[in-house]
Amino acid sequence: MKSRLLLSGFFIFVLMSNSPIGIFDSGIGGTSIFKEIHKLLPNENCIYLADSKNAPYGNKSKADIIELSIKNTEFLIKEGCKIIVVACNTATTNAIDYLRKTYSIPFIGIEPAIKPAALNTQTKAIGILATKGTLTSQLFHKTTDLYSKDIKIIEQVGEGIVPLIESGELQSEMMTVYLQTYLEPMLKQNIDYLVLGCTHYPYLIPMLVKMLPDHVKIIDSGRAVAKQTQAVLSQLDLRSNSTEKPNIQLFSNADIAVLNAILEDEFNVSYLDF
Repeated sequence: MKSRLLLSGFFIFVLMSNSPIGIFDSGIGGTSIFKEIHKLLPNENCIYLADSKNAPYGNKSKADIIELSIKNTEFLIKEGCKIIVVACNTATTNAIDYLRKTYSIPFIGIEPAIKPAALNTQTKAIGILATKGTLTSQLFHKTTDLYSKDIKIIEQVGEGIVPLIESGELQSEMMTVYLQTYLEPMLKQNIDYLVLGCTHYPYLIPMLVKMLPDHVKIIDSGRAVAKQTQAVLSQLDLRSNSTEKPNIQLFSNADIAVLNAILEDEFNVSYLDF
């Protein structure tokens, strides 16, 4: 009986360790996080959920953001995920505390990478481009207060950027106008770091590099989130031990063409009515 119980426990462990990593975002932006996780943990099964129908989250109330985050979380739990990455700055800053108190599954959050910018700035001025939902959150202000001593932080709401990315207008003339408008006041205040505070924004890096002076460095949180996911899985002994090709599933509740295009056909996306 004892050996049978041990064997049963082993199979439960294997099942859990090979369960997928769940990732959700208000739309396609969190794929920038998914790509970093997949690059660092290529053997892990993953489920990515794009709630594009409700994008952007950045202009919604905290109550609405929590409600949407609950819906996304419960879908991923139902799909058997072993950990959930909240690949959305707005959802992290507004809902992750509630999610962690409500569900027993581990959560990985994402917030603007203010710390490395603040520690390395030479001009003592850094810019943060983020959504209104992130910039007005309690968690964001707590982080900025922690690292903003003797440093000027120029906050800018990226109004209109997420809808353009979600509609596939990444290289549009309107996007250029938005970025020029938002970057100008930051550059006038001599920033040398630009922190991207939305997971959609890394897709703008090629444009930003052309628009910014060479001395301005761009920081996003993708690699750090992937490393934190790896660390938590290792601490909980939940790393996949499979040698087979991972099962990668991506879902969107809006037009999947945009998500397929931004993934450059490397992965298949399915429409999900939720």
